[in-house]
Amino acid sequence: MEQAVSGTLRVATLNLWGRHGAWDERRAVLSDGLRQLGADAIAFQEAIVGDDYDQVSDLLGPGFHVHHQAGREADGSGLSIASRWPLGEVREVALDTTSRVDPSRIAVAEVLSPGSPGSLLLAHHNASWQLGFEHERGLQAVAAARYVEEVASRRDASHVVLAGDFNAAPGSAGMRFWRGLQSLGDTSVCYRDAWESVHPGEEGHTFTPHNPLVRGGEWVLELGRRIDYVMVRCGHYGPSLDVVSCERIFDEPVDGVWASDHFGVVADFRALGSDGRLGL
Repeated sequence: MEQAVSGTLRVATLNLWGRHGAWDERRAVLSDGLRQLGADAIAFQEAIVGDDYDQVSDLLGPGFHVHHQAGREADGSGLSIASRWPLGEVREVALDTTSRVDPSRIAVAEVLSPGSPGSLLLAHHNASWQLGFEHERGLQAVAAARYVEEVASRRDASHVVLAGDFNAAPGSAGMRFWRGLQSLGDTSVCYRDAWESVHPGEEGHTFTPHNPLVRGGEWVLELGRRIDYVMVRCGHYGPSLDVVSCERIFDEPVDGVWASDHFGVVADFRALGSDGRLGL
Protein backbone atom coordinates (compact mmCIF):
# COMPACT_ATOMS: atom_id res chain seq x y z
CA MET A 1 0.00 0.00 0.00
CA GLU A 2 1.31 3.43 -0.93
CA GLN A 3 2.01 5.96 1.81
CA ALA A 4 -0.20 9.02 2.11
CA VAL A 5 0.82 12.02 0.07
CA SER A 6 2.42 14.66 2.31
CA GLY A 7 0.03 17.35 3.52
CA THR A 8 -3.13 15.44 2.66
CA LEU A 9 -6.15 14.05 4.46
CA ARG A 10 -6.37 10.26 4.01
CA VAL A 11 -9.86 8.74 4.30
CA ALA A 12 -10.69 5.05 3.83
CA THR A 13 -13.74 2.82 3.87
CA LEU A 14 -13.78 -0.93 4.47
CA ASN A 15 -16.38 -3.62 5.05
CA LEU A 16 -14.77 -5.94 7.63
CA TRP A 17 -17.16 -8.87 7.02
CA GLY A 18 -17.44 -9.32 10.78
CA ARG A 19 -15.51 -12.32 12.06
CA HIS A 20 -16.63 -14.64 9.28
CA GLY A 21 -14.35 -17.08 7.53
CA ALA A 22 -10.82 -17.75 8.77
CA TRP A 23 -10.93 -14.91 11.27
CA ASP A 24 -7.57 -15.43 12.97
CA GLU A 25 -5.79 -15.35 9.61
CA ARG A 26 -7.88 -12.42 8.33
CA ARG A 27 -7.29 -10.51 11.56
CA ALA A 28 -3.53 -10.60 11.06
CA VAL A 29 -3.81 -9.35 7.47
CA LEU A 30 -6.26 -6.60 8.39
CA SER A 31 -4.28 -5.42 11.40
CA ASP A 32 -0.99 -5.22 9.51
CA GLY A 33 -2.60 -3.64 6.46
CA LEU A 34 -4.53 -0.99 8.38
CA ARG A 35 -1.46 0.08 10.33
CA GLN A 36 0.56 0.36 7.11
CA LEU A 37 -2.26 2.32 5.47
CA GLY A 38 -1.85 5.35 7.71
CA ALA A 39 -5.42 6.58 7.24
CA ASP A 40 -6.55 9.62 9.18
CA ALA A 41 -10.21 8.54 9.24
CA ILE A 42 -11.88 5.23 8.36
CA ALA A 43 -15.53 4.28 7.87
CA PHE A 44 -16.04 0.61 8.77
CA GLN A 45 -19.02 -1.60 7.93
CA GLU A 46 -19.88 -4.99 9.47
CA ALA A 47 -17.63 -4.20 12.44
CA ILE A 48 -18.25 -6.22 15.61
CA VAL A 49 -18.59 -4.56 19.00
CA GLY A 50 -19.85 -6.15 22.20
CA ASP A 51 -19.37 -6.20 25.95
CA ASP A 52 -15.98 -7.89 25.71
CA TYR A 53 -14.75 -7.15 22.19
CA ASP A 54 -14.25 -4.11 19.96
CA GLN A 55 -13.13 -5.25 16.51
CA VAL A 56 -12.13 -1.80 15.26
CA SER A 57 -9.97 -0.99 18.29
CA ASP A 58 -8.49 -4.49 18.15
CA LEU A 59 -7.42 -4.05 14.53
CA LEU A 60 -6.23 -0.43 14.74
CA GLY A 61 -4.54 -0.48 18.11
CA PRO A 62 -4.15 2.68 20.19
CA GLY A 63 -4.14 6.13 18.71
CA PHE A 64 -7.65 6.25 17.23
CA HIS A 65 -10.89 7.80 18.44
CA VAL A 66 -13.77 5.43 17.66
CA HIS A 67 -17.51 5.99 17.42
CA HIS A 68 -19.78 2.95 17.12
CA GLN A 69 -23.07 3.74 15.47
CA ALA A 70 -26.40 2.52 16.84
CA GLY A 71 -28.65 -0.03 15.14
CA ARG A 72 -26.30 -3.00 15.38
CA GLU A 73 -27.16 -6.62 14.61
CA ALA A 74 -27.61 -9.23 17.34
CA ASP A 75 -23.95 -10.26 17.00
CA GLY A 76 -22.79 -6.65 17.39
CA SER A 77 -22.19 -6.10 13.69
CA GLY A 78 -22.68 -2.55 12.48
CA LEU A 79 -21.09 0.69 11.38
CA SER A 80 -18.15 2.40 13.09
CA ILE A 81 -16.04 5.51 12.49
CA ALA A 82 -12.38 5.77 13.52
CA SER A 83 -10.26 8.93 13.47
CA ARG A 84 -6.69 9.75 14.45
CA TRP A 85 -7.96 13.14 15.55
CA PRO A 86 -10.59 13.72 18.23
CA LEU A 87 -14.20 13.55 17.17
CA GLY A 88 -16.46 16.44 18.06
CA GLU A 89 -20.21 16.07 17.81
CA VAL A 90 -21.38 12.88 16.07
CA ARG A 91 -24.97 12.95 14.86
CA GLU A 92 -26.77 9.97 13.36
CA VAL A 93 -30.24 8.94 12.32
CA ALA A 94 -32.09 5.84 11.10
CA LEU A 95 -33.45 6.18 7.57
CA ASP A 96 -36.84 4.50 7.53
CA THR A 97 -38.12 3.98 3.97
CA THR A 98 -40.40 1.04 3.13
CA SER A 99 -41.63 -2.07 4.88
CA ARG A 100 -39.38 -4.25 2.71
CA VAL A 101 -36.19 -3.25 4.52
CA ASP A 102 -34.93 -2.38 7.96
CA PRO A 103 -33.85 1.25 8.36
CA SER A 104 -30.38 2.07 7.10
CA ARG A 105 -28.24 4.64 8.93
CA ILE A 106 -26.28 7.79 8.28
CA ALA A 107 -23.79 9.23 10.78
CA VAL A 108 -22.06 12.58 10.47
CA ALA A 109 -18.97 13.07 12.62
CA GLU A 110 -17.08 16.29 13.18
CA VAL A 111 -13.38 15.54 12.78
CA LEU A 112 -11.21 17.96 14.77
CA SER A 113 -8.19 17.86 12.48
CA PRO A 114 -5.37 20.29 13.23
CA GLY A 115 -4.61 22.77 10.48
CA SER A 116 -7.70 21.97 8.41
CA PRO A 117 -9.44 25.15 7.27
CA GLY A 118 -13.00 25.20 8.56
CA SER A 119 -15.09 22.38 9.91
CA LEU A 120 -14.44 18.89 8.51
CA LEU A 121 -17.34 16.41 8.58
CA LEU A 122 -17.13 12.70 7.80
CA ALA A 123 -20.49 11.25 6.72
CA HIS A 124 -20.82 7.47 6.86
CA HIS A 125 -23.62 5.75 4.93
CA ASN A 126 -24.55 2.11 4.36
CA ALA A 127 -27.51 1.41 2.05
CA SER A 128 -29.68 -1.71 1.75
CA TRP A 129 -27.85 -4.61 0.12
CA GLN A 130 -30.60 -6.55 -1.71
CA LEU A 131 -30.12 -6.43 -5.48
CA GLY A 132 -33.75 -5.61 -6.29
CA PHE A 133 -34.09 -2.82 -3.73
CA GLU A 134 -32.73 0.16 -5.68
CA HIS A 135 -35.99 1.96 -4.93
CA GLU A 136 -35.17 1.81 -1.22
CA ARG A 137 -31.53 2.75 -1.83
CA GLY A 138 -32.74 5.83 -3.71
CA LEU A 139 -35.05 6.82 -0.86
CA GLN A 140 -32.22 6.26 1.60
CA ALA A 141 -29.85 8.38 -0.49
CA VAL A 142 -32.27 11.30 -0.53
CA ALA A 143 -32.92 11.07 3.22
CA ALA A 144 -29.20 10.71 3.97
CA ALA A 145 -28.25 13.64 1.73
CA ARG A 146 -30.85 15.88 3.35
CA TYR A 147 -29.59 14.92 6.80
CA VAL A 148 -25.98 15.68 5.85
CA GLU A 149 -27.03 19.08 4.51
CA GLU A 150 -28.88 19.81 7.73
CA VAL A 151 -25.87 18.94 9.89
CA ALA A 152 -23.42 20.74 7.59
CA SER A 153 -25.48 23.93 7.69
CA ARG A 154 -25.64 23.83 11.48
CA ARG A 155 -21.89 23.32 11.76
CA ASP A 156 -21.06 25.76 8.95
CA ALA A 157 -18.93 22.97 7.50
CA SER A 158 -16.22 23.81 5.00
CA HIS A 159 -15.66 20.20 3.92
CA VAL A 160 -17.79 17.04 3.89
CA VAL A 161 -16.29 13.66 2.99
CA LEU A 162 -18.80 10.88 2.40
CA ALA A 163 -17.76 7.22 2.64
CA GLY A 164 -19.25 3.77 3.00
CA ASP A 165 -20.63 0.62 1.43
CA PHE A 166 -23.47 1.89 -0.76
CA ASN A 167 -24.34 -1.55 -2.20
CA ALA A 168 -24.90 0.05 -5.60
CA ALA A 169 -22.91 0.40 -8.82
CA PRO A 170 -21.98 3.85 -10.19
CA GLY A 171 -24.72 3.76 -12.85
CA SER A 172 -27.54 3.10 -10.39
CA ALA A 173 -30.11 5.79 -9.65
CA GLY A 174 -28.89 6.26 -6.09
CA MET A 175 -25.24 6.68 -7.05
CA ARG A 176 -26.11 8.95 -9.96
CA PHE A 177 -28.00 11.06 -7.43
CA TRP A 178 -25.01 11.27 -5.07
CA ARG A 179 -22.71 12.17 -7.98
CA GLY A 180 -24.93 15.03 -9.13
CA LEU A 181 -26.05 13.34 -12.35
CA GLN A 182 -29.76 13.18 -11.56
CA SER A 183 -32.27 14.36 -9.00
CA LEU A 184 -34.44 12.16 -6.80
CA GLY A 185 -37.41 13.12 -4.67
CA ASP A 186 -37.27 16.80 -5.64
CA THR A 187 -33.72 16.86 -4.25
CA SER A 188 -30.28 17.13 -5.82
CA VAL A 189 -26.75 17.18 -4.43
CA CYS A 190 -23.29 16.67 -5.89
CA TYR A 191 -20.36 14.70 -4.50
CA ARG A 192 -17.11 14.08 -6.37
CA ASP A 193 -16.37 10.34 -6.61
CA ALA A 194 -12.69 9.97 -5.67
CA TRP A 195 -12.16 6.76 -7.66
CA GLU A 196 -13.71 8.21 -10.81
CA SER A 197 -11.61 11.35 -10.43
CA VAL A 198 -8.34 9.41 -10.46
CA HIS A 199 -9.33 6.38 -12.58
CA PRO A 200 -11.88 7.62 -15.17
CA GLY A 201 -13.37 4.73 -17.12
CA GLU A 202 -11.87 2.05 -14.87
CA GLU A 203 -14.36 -0.34 -13.26
CA GLY A 204 -12.56 -0.59 -9.93
CA HIS A 205 -14.81 -3.38 -8.63
CA THR A 206 -14.81 -3.71 -4.86
CA PHE A 207 -17.16 -6.71 -4.67
CA THR A 208 -15.92 -9.18 -7.23
CA PRO A 209 -15.50 -12.90 -7.98
CA HIS A 210 -11.77 -12.18 -8.28
CA ASN A 211 -12.01 -12.48 -4.50
CA PRO A 212 -12.92 -16.13 -3.73
CA LEU A 213 -14.71 -15.07 -0.53
CA VAL A 214 -17.46 -13.57 -2.69
CA ARG A 215 -18.52 -16.62 -4.66
CA GLY A 216 -17.59 -18.84 -1.75
CA GLY A 217 -20.58 -17.44 0.12
CA GLU A 218 -24.11 -16.67 -1.02
CA TRP A 219 -23.10 -14.65 -4.10
CA VAL A 220 -22.19 -17.64 -6.25
CA LEU A 221 -23.11 -15.92 -9.54
CA GLU A 222 -21.76 -12.45 -8.71
CA LEU A 223 -20.17 -10.75 -11.75
CA GLY A 224 -18.46 -7.89 -9.94
CA ARG A 225 -19.45 -4.33 -8.99
CA ARG A 226 -17.95 -1.17 -7.50
CA ILE A 227 -20.10 -0.55 -4.43
CA ASP A 228 -17.70 1.01 -1.89
CA TYR A 229 -17.00 4.74 -2.21
CA VAL A 230 -15.15 7.73 -0.83
CA MET A 231 -16.53 11.06 -2.08
CA VAL A 232 -16.24 14.77 -1.32
CA ARG A 233 -19.09 17.26 -1.31
CA CYS A 234 -19.17 19.89 -4.04
CA GLY A 235 -20.13 23.52 -3.94
CA HIS A 236 -21.36 25.46 -6.96
CA TYR A 237 -17.99 25.27 -8.74
CA GLY A 238 -16.62 21.90 -7.69
CA PRO A 239 -15.42 19.93 -4.67
CA SER A 240 -14.06 21.70 -1.60
CA LEU A 241 -11.11 19.29 -1.48
CA ASP A 242 -8.83 18.25 -4.32
CA VAL A 243 -8.68 14.48 -4.89
CA VAL A 244 -4.95 13.74 -4.97
CA SER A 245 -5.10 9.94 -5.14
CA CYS A 246 -7.52 7.04 -4.76
CA GLU A 247 -6.81 3.31 -4.67
CA ARG A 248 -8.39 0.05 -3.64
CA ILE A 249 -7.06 -1.61 -0.49
CA PHE A 250 -6.96 -5.27 0.53
CA ASP A 251 -7.52 -6.19 -3.12
CA GLU A 252 -4.97 -9.01 -3.18
CA PRO A 253 -4.35 -11.95 -0.83
CA VAL A 254 -1.45 -12.00 1.63
CA ASP A 255 0.11 -15.46 1.80
CA GLY A 256 -3.13 -16.81 0.38
CA VAL A 257 -5.37 -14.97 2.88
CA TRP A 258 -8.01 -12.50 1.67
CA ALA A 259 -8.73 -9.80 4.25
CA SER A 260 -12.49 -9.47 3.56
CA ASP A 261 -15.14 -10.24 0.97
CA HIS A 262 -14.99 -6.53 0.01
CA PHE A 263 -12.03 -4.54 -1.22
CA GLY A 264 -11.76 -1.21 0.56
CA VAL A 265 -11.11 2.24 -0.89
CA VAL A 266 -8.67 4.91 0.29
CA ALA A 267 -8.45 8.50 -0.97
CA ASP A 268 -6.09 11.38 -0.27
CA PHE A 269 -7.54 14.90 -0.25
CA ARG A 270 -5.91 18.31 -0.12
CA ALA A 271 -7.56 21.62 0.73
CA LEU A 272 -7.11 24.90 -1.09
CA GLY A 273 -5.55 27.34 1.37
CA SER A 274 -6.48 31.00 1.66
CA ASP A 275 -3.28 31.91 -0.19
CA GLY A 276 -4.38 29.87 -3.21
CA ARG A 277 -1.93 27.06 -2.56
CA LEU A 278 -3.01 23.50 -1.93
CA GLY A 279 -2.28 22.10 1.49
CA LEU A 280 -3.93 21.14 4.77
